[in-house]
Amino acid sequence: MQQQMRFCRSFDGTRIAYAVSGEGPVLVRAPHWLTHLEYEAQSPIWRPWLAAMARGRTLVRMDERGCGLSDRGVDDITFEAFVRDLEALVDAAGLQKFALFGHSQGGPISIAYAVRHPERVTHLVLLGSYTRGWFKRAPERCEELEAQLKLVEAGWGRDDPSYRQLFASQFLPGATLEQLRSMSELQRMSSHAADAVRIMRCFFNIDVSDLAPAVRCPTLVLHAHGELRVPFEEGRAMAAMIPGARFVPLESQNHILLEQEPAFAHLFEELEAFLPGAERRFPDLTARESQILEHIARGLDNAQIAAHLALSEKTVRNHITHIFDKIGVESRAQAIVLARERGLGQRSRP
Repeated sequence: MQQQMRFCRSFDGTRIAYAVSGEGPVLVRAPHWLTHLEYEAQSPIWRPWLAAMARGRTLVRMDERGCGLSDRGVDDITFEAFVRDLEALVDAAGLQKFALFGHSQGGPISIAYAVRHPERVTHLVLLGSYTRGWFKRAPERCEELEAQLKLVEAGWGRDDPSYRQLFASQFLPGATLEQLRSMSELQRMSSHAADAVRIMRCFFNIDVSDLAPAVRCPTLVLHAHGELRVPFEEGRAMAAMIPGARFVPLESQNHILLEQEPAFAHLFEELEAFLPGAERRFPDLTARESQILEHIARGLDNAQIAAHLALSEKTVRNHITHIFDKIGVESRAQAIVLARERGLGQRSRP
């Protein structure tokens, strides 16, 4: 994947690394833990993510302070600093209006930024995220969590990967051996042990539950049913706090969705339907109609589309009638040909 690497200075002089790839409407990925801009571009876990996120868009992402190519060992590792780093990136990149994507710890940062800068954030997407860190939502587990921090401090940077495998298996219980190894290496490369402990402690103490009701932009919240890092109920509670937010459950046990699982395709179908300008080859269609036409182009029948989108078959049939009228075709075969001519249905077909 082609990406332009850049750097900016945050409020306290900390150097923040960011990368720009793709073309089209801007999608900013908020900072979160365990990133390395260069390594991600070759990672079997993140490479498919980056390709999908940059399809039809300009993707801007960053390494937060203490991680990846950004400065490490900095004095200020706080939630406020992470939010201000995002502000510095947006200003340095000259971004005016954009969609904001917050994954995991990036969710609370995105909420804080969207509340502070409602004139800039057009759409907000929150995946596998929360409003309250572990110390806030489960104080009875503090002793266990402190033990995890000690484990990170003792074993994070060692050549022996057994310490890091514990965390890799929590993030990716459904991963292949290659993916687990890649996740372990990403952990080692992303931050030093001392920074990792400070970052984890910071996120354990997050609480943006007072800010969530102040979000005013359209918001999509997605959360995997069986993931281990952030309880499903936290995602549902977050969606309930944000006015008008749409909540989409994903069928997965992975905190970081993997390319080989259906939830990965489901995530990006929802993303394309929600974000403006994403693969709108047929501008007269609604977002849902565009989503259904994409499935038709991939060769799915009505029952498969209904199951995939959690709709009734009757609703799918009604949508298809409107789609055919709007794009000027009389049959499914004609719709498939036209849709594929305009670039739909390019992902793997069943």
